[in-house]
Amino acid sequence: MKRLTPLLFGWLLLFSSLASADLTIQITKGSDQAIPIAIVPFATDGAQLPEDLSGIVESDLSRSGQFAPLPRDTLVATPHSADEVYFRDWRSVDSNYVLVGQVTPQGDQYRIRFELMDVYGEKRMLGETLTVSAGQLRAGAHYVSDKVYEAITGTRGAFSTRIAYVTAQGAGDKRQFALHVADADGHNSHQILSSDDPIMSPSWSPDGGKLAYVSFETGNSAIYVQNLATGQRVQLTDFKGINGAPVWSPDGRRLAMSLSKDGQPEIYIMDIATRKLTRITRNGAIDTEPAWAPDGRSLIFTSDRSGGPQLYRHDLNSDRTQRVTFTGDYNSRGRFAPDGKSLFLIHRDSRGFHVAKQNLETDRLTVLTDTQWDESPSVAPNGAMVIFATQRGNQGILGVVSADGKASYRLPSAQGDVREPAWSPFLN
Repeated sequence: MKRLTPLLFGWLLLFSSLASADLTIQITKGSDQAIPIAIVPFATDGAQLPEDLSGIVESDLSRSGQFAPLPRDTLVATPHSADEVYFRDWRSVDSNYVLVGQVTPQGDQYRIRFELMDVYGEKRMLGETLTVSAGQLRAGAHYVSDKVYEAITGTRGAFSTRIAYVTAQGAGDKRQFALHVADADGHNSHQILSSDDPIMSPSWSPDGGKLAYVSFETGNSAIYVQNLATGQRVQLTDFKGINGAPVWSPDGRRLAMSLSKDGQPEIYIMDIATRKLTRITRNGAIDTEPAWAPDGRSLIFTSDRSGGPQLYRHDLNSDRTQRVTFTGDYNSRGRFAPDGKSLFLIHRDSRGFHVAKQNLETDRLTVLTDTQWDESPSVAPNGAMVIFATQRGNQGILGVVSADGKASYRLPSAQGDVREPAWSPFLN
């Protein structure tokens, strides 16, 4: 029996007194190739649970764009264990898979048992039991979603990850900014920093324990690193001019950033332990928005050295830089897919600014969104989804699109604008 105790749950307890408004999921497009799956409401032995676990799993799988859960009122039966599943019943409603389970109260904890059945293969694919506290029921449901997603697709699920983002409320001199961390579905949002001055560019450490970000609280931009478990934070830079766009190296020992301390903004790398800086670019243009390749051997960054914003790749071993985007006159904020074979970026065409994907082997660029003012893309650690900031009317909201562009949803805030999203790494 598994007991869930990752770093994530410690944060939930630590931040419980700082809870703020959650983001709300609004699905905007589903894939016509989604896999039909029946998610049967879990048995509860008559207990009234604070969370609907099977409903959370249904929402997780649905918004991924990979699955089409059957509406509950169309379920042909309500089995709660594998031996109660009759495959012919589920074939009659064209369901490829059936998920069943039970949630059993055990003192101040809950035992969750779940099983996944392959209808056409007529076999049990997955079965597991885990124990969680009442405060971890949503996390337990996300764990179930991760396991189901991986069992069927072969790709690790990212429903148990988190997102960081910045909110802004008010106007003029009364505008307030806050940095938040929430579950990947926008629930359990917690404020970890508030300020009268802008907060920008949050970036997760590879172990998910820290955030680097830019704050203007000193009157100038400065880069900070904050420990999420303790709340302790350290200011890393206070150079004159721009201190921006921090991003962690895959080994967690360095930060790439954009600094203008020597003139125009250039790309630098800081060794976090020693604070030693290494200058990477030397160019008369603006170089900014660095991102590490998954293997840590190169950086992608935005530069206007060709006359407009384009993406360039710098090899740290050879010290060579080459341009990688050529479609259109504006490409910026590149972020690698986890496998390193493609980039997600912001591309401008005649309709506006969109999230796009470029295959690094073929150089083919594909626009993924139909919104007009997209910015700040961040990739889920399994590479299946991309979160970004966009605009709906006069409100800044978050959008999420699948890596193939076939599914999307929005995450607006009930309070003010929300911007600058960053998707966490895997947390367990």
